[in-house]
Amino acid sequence: MKIGVVTFPGSLDDVDARRAVRLAGAEPVALWHGDHDLGDVEAIVLPGGFSYGDYLRCGAIARFAPIMTEVVAAAERGMPVLGICNGFQILCESHLLPGALIRNNHRTFVCRDQVLSVENADTAWTRDFAEGQQITIPLKNGEGGFVADAETLDRLEGEGRVVFRYVGTDPNGSLRAIAGISNERGNVVGLMPHPEHAVEDLCGPGTDGLGLFTSAIRTMVGA
Repeated sequence: MKIGVVTFPGSLDDVDARRAVRLAGAEPVALWHGDHDLGDVEAIVLPGGFSYGDYLRCGAIARFAPIMTEVVAAAERGMPVLGICNGFQILCESHLLPGALIRNNHRTFVCRDQVLSVENADTAWTRDFAEGQQITIPLKNGEGGFVADAETLDRLEGEGRVVFRYVGTDPNGSLRAIAGISNERGNVVGLMPHPEHAVEDLCGPGTDGLGLFTSAIRTMVGA
């Protein structure tokens, strides 16, 4: 099983994401932003960082990278796609997910271990969790406030597409404390916190993040 991890100019966490894929039991495949072919990968991760220096808006330029034409097409066919932090921003800019991520309401960068509630355990990336389970994942962002109009927020809530929610104090001003969402099919998930930094006990707050990657493997094998 192969999971591709896309590197954009300015990506910071692509190596970490590939390590998380390996620890979960799949083969990581490095993909480049200028590629026109996904090869034979069965899932895709868009990692965190500052693609193209966050010029214009976070993820706005990355949305037009050649590789994203292939990612969008694959997602629409049902391939599991995960966007982490900047990857979440890219998914929103690409219209694979609704809403937008804006500057934190306190106007400062936040970096902390964050408790999340798993709101939907039936997506391609959350099958190894239980609904209502609380997990701890590192969070680091300056533009992580999730916003959408009231109609979109109500639809996300009503359709069960809020995947993760912040527990405790909202760290960045996200509406309804939303930390992650999915598309209608549940194969595309974006979240602000960094599961790839919580995959082994030696580093980070534990291994809660590993469940996203093992969930994708279960999805790929049809378990």
